[in-house]
Amino acid sequence: MGCPCEVMLYASSQEAARSAFAIAVGEVRRLDLKYSHYRNDSWLARYQDQAGASGGAEADAETAALFDYASTQFDVSGGAFDVTARPLTALWDAVTEVPRYEAIETVLGRVGWHRLSWDGRTMHLPAGMTLDFGGLVKEYAADRVAGLLRKAGVEHGYVDLGGDFHFIGAHPGGAPWQVGIRDPRRRERAIATVAVRTGGLASSGDYERHVELEGRRYSHLIDARTGWPIDTDAEDALSAVSVTAPSCLVAGSAATLAMLFQGKRARSFLAGSGLAWLAITPDGAVAGTSYTAPPCKTDPSARG
Repeated sequence: MGCPCEVMLYASSQEAARSAFAIAVGEVRRLDLKYSHYRNDSWLARYQDQAGASGGAEADAETAALFDYASTQFDVSGGAFDVTARPLTALWDAVTEVPRYEAIETVLGRVGWHRLSWDGRTMHLPAGMTLDFGGLVKEYAADRVAGLLRKAGVEHGYVDLGGDFHFIGAHPGGAPWQVGIRDPRRRERAIATVAVRTGGLASSGDYERHVELEGRRYSHLIDARTGWPIDTDAEDALSAVSVTAPSCLVAGSAATLAMLFQGKRARSFLAGSGLAWLAITPDGAVAGTSYTAPPCKTDPSARG
């Protein structure tokens, strides 16, 4: 997954714990091998080659469900969230100076879910376009692993894939897990704490990956409609959003969409989502529906 991954669980014996852990590792490796865009040998790499052919390529049930979800997120975001945006992120990952508008416009010609053909079963991908499930698969994997662990009899614990959590259940005594939410500008400290017993928790922000060019900070979060990073220096901007939801996939999508929307639209979206959330502004102000601030002591193994 290209990030630190952790499984914390209570088990009746070391043997049971090792067995459950092996299940978790196996599932994460399966999904990494299947959907990673960093691997030339991934199933997704081969699928893209097929989908670029004139006849298209049929997706299996798991991939079809992810495509359908990606299509929904594209519609909800008005095109800002787009799994075909890899050429844009690759462009911004490689820059040493602010790109020219002409360069971005050229890359935008190879981006856009609306440009491909997906009928719920078969994908046709125009030449030059690529698919990137990076905004979905980690969260999906956390949900999948948690589900498999529950089937294996695990009742208490959590899965953490690079800060995307799925909580299987509270501590055996019923106490929730206390998750520290990092301060976007002072990452060595927690700015708030969220208590979670079950379900997903995911965060999105401008602090994990960014580039500074000509004295300005550019986030890794790219608006696929414009090709430009979100503006977290704007008035009423957000630096980070954390969301809890029944699944990590939904939590992650909501947090990312809020960051892409920014400003009043982001706050309206979060308020109307029915989910618990917190948002942090560049000056360190925290707002939301379910958190503790100032921060309290957190579980050392559960950090957002």
